[in-house]
Amino acid sequence: MSALAIGIDIGGTKVAGGVVDHAGRVLERARRDTPHRSMSPDVVENTIVEVVGELMSAVPAGGTQQVVAVGIGAAGFVGADRATVVFAPHLSWRHEPLRDALSRRVAVPIFVDNDANAAAWAEWRFGAGRGESHLVIVNLGTGIGGGFVIHGKVQRGRFGIAGEFGHMQVVPNGLRCECGNRGCWEQYASGNALVREARGLILARSPMASDLLVHVGGDAGALTGPLITSAAQAGDQTAIELLAEIGGWLGVGIANLAAAFDPGTFVVGGGVSAAGDLLLDPARETFRRQLPGRGYRPEADIVVAELGNEAGLIGAADLARIDLGSSG
Repeated sequence: MSALAIGIDIGGTKVAGGVVDHAGRVLERARRDTPHRSMSPDVVENTIVEVVGELMSAVPAGGTQQVVAVGIGAAGFVGADRATVVFAPHLSWRHEPLRDALSRRVAVPIFVDNDANAAAWAEWRFGAGRGESHLVIVNLGTGIGGGFVIHGKVQRGRFGIAGEFGHMQVVPNGLRCECGNRGCWEQYASGNALVREARGLILARSPMASDLLVHVGGDAGALTGPLITSAAQAGDQTAIELLAEIGGWLGVGIANLAAAFDPGTFVVGGGVSAAGDLLLDPARETFRRQLPGRGYRPEADIVVAELGNEAGLIGAADLARIDLGSSG
């Protein structure tokens, strides 16, 4: 019998799941919208159970392939026990015993990790980070998540909360962040930041935003990150400038991470990474200007993730399969 695992990636806007085989291939998929942060933790957990149930039913009972574990990649601070979501800036979890809550409702073992740790593992195992001894991933979505893999081991820190790069302060007394602090990196280089800046132009009635306004039928509230990216790829100069601004802030943060971790490769993933070089070229340029010791030290590569939005669920599933084997 071939062991499959289900991976669940919980972000600020979506709960995405997939049945994943040992080679990182996604065989079945399911998706739901993430409940609003005002909803109770039970509502989020109900959504996860729905997705798991749909995926379980897609695998024929008694067949040669069976689901043996479920891995959860949660957008939040996951404790060292890898069972509790200590804090989730974009969700309602506060010291939420997620593994135990789900284990009462799902028939196979549950493993919980941070979503960016899961994505980092997937890119190291199956994607753009293959063969890299020191890998850092930066995930640009609703906020910014991060993870790092050194010599084939995910580094989670003493308390399990390493990799929360989005909450590094880059602007003293800057914009208020949902984590409670000001000036966090994700307030300047995330999907939310991209949309906020574009909406600001529209609400200011800037003529620069006229084409973007046409794309959303005059409704600034309908603007999304993917729409801005599509407009930029179609040649809209304002959208290109907005992505370049986000890319510049991305480069600032990556230079800080290079000073701290000195990796060989940075993999940039998450939904905003779909902009490709429209985002990464400005990031690389700023990185080179901001890198400490520039001109006298090797520079890390900055590459786009290969697994796209499925990196988190692929990594969560693969880590669950591996953890099941080590615990068994």
